[in-house]
Amino acid sequence: MFGSMIDYYYYTGDDTYNDVVSQALLSQIGPNADYMPPAQSNDEGNDDQGFWGMAAMSAAEQNFPNPPSDQPQWLALAQAVFNSQAMRWDTTTCKGGLRWQIFTFNNGYTYKNSISNGVFFNLAARLAQYTGNQTYADWAVKTWDWVNSVDFMDSEYEIFDGAGDAANCTQANKIRWTYNAGVYLLGAATMYSYTNQSSIWSERVEGLLNATDFFFSPNQTNVMYETACEPYGTCDTDQLSFKAYLSRWMAASTQVAPFIYDAVMLKLQASATAAAQQCSGGPTGTTCGQKWTDGAVWDGTSGVGQQMSALEVIQSNLVKNSTPPVTAATGGTSKGNPAAGSSGTAVLSGANITQITLAEKISAGFITAFACIMVGGGVVWIVA
Repeated sequence: MFGSMIDYYYYTGDDTYNDVVSQALLSQIGPNADYMPPAQSNDEGNDDQGFWGMAAMSAAEQNFPNPPSDQPQWLALAQAVFNSQAMRWDTTTCKGGLRWQIFTFNNGYTYKNSISNGVFFNLAARLAQYTGNQTYADWAVKTWDWVNSVDFMDSEYEIFDGAGDAANCTQANKIRWTYNAGVYLLGAATMYSYTNQSSIWSERVEGLLNATDFFFSPNQTNVMYETACEPYGTCDTDQLSFKAYLSRWMAASTQVAPFIYDAVMLKLQASATAAAQQCSGGPTGTTCGQKWTDGAVWDGTSGVGQQMSALEVIQSNLVKNSTPPVTAATGGTSKGNPAAGSSGTAVLSGANITQITLAEKISAGFITAFACIMVGGGVVWIVA
């Protein structure tokens, strides 16, 4: 959600929430400054850590105000997440890939999935673009090749959820999610830019974009929906936010692969209009529902995921008026640390767990509650 608020400042210039966004991003970095806080030591997955890393990467790319000099900087935090995950690249099963979970005792540790590897691919590509360091690009290519080798992505660029490693990742779960499509699209678009518009990455970007058609309603032209759960009312808390990520990454992809701009905006403009109409519920008539395909008839649902998705798709329509993401060579001011995170623990078991303090629990709860208010306020401000 803090990635959405970084985008909000980037697109609107409204700095109202910047201090609390910075506070939130820095409060969760953990003792090794790699987004492995003790408060999350029971349930943090590679995908969770990666989302924090991508938020820090966005802060660097968008010149979000830097932290105080005595704090880790945005680029260094993104590098720390990358380095800690590179150490977890696991060749004991499936000939590589990241596991979904970091901790051996968590359900999902034996599952390798597209989102964990997609976040790693995305972050590697963007670090390559920002720093010019070929090592990150090599990891991006390695991850892309591995995902294809285990058929998590097919020849039509359709991306499937993942597979258990007991069968060596040979029995993929074919369910498809919007955020998987988005995370690979931005990674590929960034590699297209990094490789000076190579034909290989151009083809991949176009294929991935075409594959997103699956997530746009056949009944409401170019209106996004979460096909696996939205029509049935079965989306869980995480899944309610997935459309925010596809919206964010489709828009960001146009900045590094401008040849897809027109096709992307056809979808984002129609989806934003429908999302704004769906923000018609609750006592104030501004609460956002999930089903953008229902238009102005509020679907009766509400929550952070719905608000965040509406905010992201609406503000993404401002992308053409925004400056392109910066790099270290084009005005980026965030300071990096190539060795950040390299002292972290690759795989954690119960013996590695630190007791969570009451203060940490209170801090995490406050940040989440306040973020919900911020995201809702951002939607109202933009729509108004």
